[in-house]
Amino acid sequence: MKTSLYAGVAGIALLAAGAANAEGHLMFAPGEGAFSWDSFEAFAADNDLSGQTLSITGPWTGADADLMNSVAAYFEEATGATVNYSGSDSFEQDIVISIQANSPPNIAVFPQPGLASDMAGRGALTPLPEGTADWIRENYAAGQSWVDLGTYANEDGEEELFGFFYKVDLKSLVWYSPEAFDEMGYEVPETMEELRALSDQIVADGETPWCIGLGSGAATGWPATDWVEDMMLRTQPPEVYDQWVANEIPFDDERVVGAIEAFGEFARNEDYVSGGSQAVATTDFRDSPAGLFTFPAECYMHRQASFIPTFFPEDADADFFYFPASEEAGLGSPVLGAGTLWAITDPSDAANVWMEFLQTPIAHEIWMAQSGFLTPYGDANAEVFASDAQRAMNEILLNATTFRFDASDLMPGEIGAGAFWTGMVDYVTGADAADVAASIQDRWDSIQ
Repeated sequence: MKTSLYAGVAGIALLAAGAANAEGHLMFAPGEGAFSWDSFEAFAADNDLSGQTLSITGPWTGADADLMNSVAAYFEEATGATVNYSGSDSFEQDIVISIQANSPPNIAVFPQPGLASDMAGRGALTPLPEGTADWIRENYAAGQSWVDLGTYANEDGEEELFGFFYKVDLKSLVWYSPEAFDEMGYEVPETMEELRALSDQIVADGETPWCIGLGSGAATGWPATDWVEDMMLRTQPPEVYDQWVANEIPFDDERVVGAIEAFGEFARNEDYVSGGSQAVATTDFRDSPAGLFTFPAECYMHRQASFIPTFFPEDADADFFYFPASEEAGLGSPVLGAGTLWAITDPSDAANVWMEFLQTPIAHEIWMAQSGFLTPYGDANAEVFASDAQRAMNEILLNATTFRFDASDLMPGEIGAGAFWTGMVDYVTGADAADVAASIQDRWDSIQ
């Protein structure tokens, strides 16, 4: 599946159906296409919110806001309610201000759990309706992971479910050129052990297996944090990952150091990486995958999230596979990613009904059929995805036994967006993993 085929035939057909919709405000005409219209009809039959207004604030602006509104249009059609969505590039600041001013929206869409957890502890969020946690466990792949990610202490210190995840991003991916693999006779590895063996085979063939770049201006180093997080999930149980994120075990715990060193087995191996480890530290992450598509290939694999094709050459022959788990470790199929969670900030009947709407396949399928949407909801019909690439990514998500949110995004900013970044650059350029981890922990201790 080439990434140049992101506008698949099915997606084009669906968009055509939407353009022909006489009702105008609905992207896809009810009853047409492979959508789960029965879920829409059942939801509409059970809910009448005529005359009510639902306010939602989130991080999406521009084209993303249009996609959000295209989903909201079906809620309006089904219930008779009016949805007012406002997006902001400074959502994190705006939602805190509106809560402090006692004028929050009914629902807020948080791009990171940390801020939602903070708001829950201040008493600014309302627990989700009873039964929501059970629904998530039963209907989302790795359901307990999503319950855990949306559960926070309230102002009395009691744990409650406040967040419903909807629209997920996937990070545990390895990109490659099928043409280059075919030419060399390489096969996609299915375990971490096979991935290491493939890397060794590529070296034995006189080639370089990996392109890795940590450069990102003031944010240089962040791609390494994703590597380490993925390695934590492949070497330790998810409970240890959670303890690390919460600083319940120190950054220089031997298990964390081990994950850093597991990353180093790739990034600090002069035979494994294009240009050597010094190039890893200085190459911009946007430029680093270019070597996949040269002839002859400068490298054969690049681990990066689902957004990276934006920086591929036009018409690049590219595909991806799941960054595999260790068969020996026996930790299942963990997935690293990010996503948005929806929380009630000003309770109303319409807000509760919206949360029920997010539990219908149609609420997921409308966005799936357009662009940039992945979901752990197994009952959403994968046929509606606009491209084979999106469908394959979603399959990886559905096969996950554990999902964990990007750790650096959950840590205090001075750590996750500071000391962790710079520490990984120091490590790649020769510093000892234990020393680097100890310095990050010292920094964490200094801000508490």
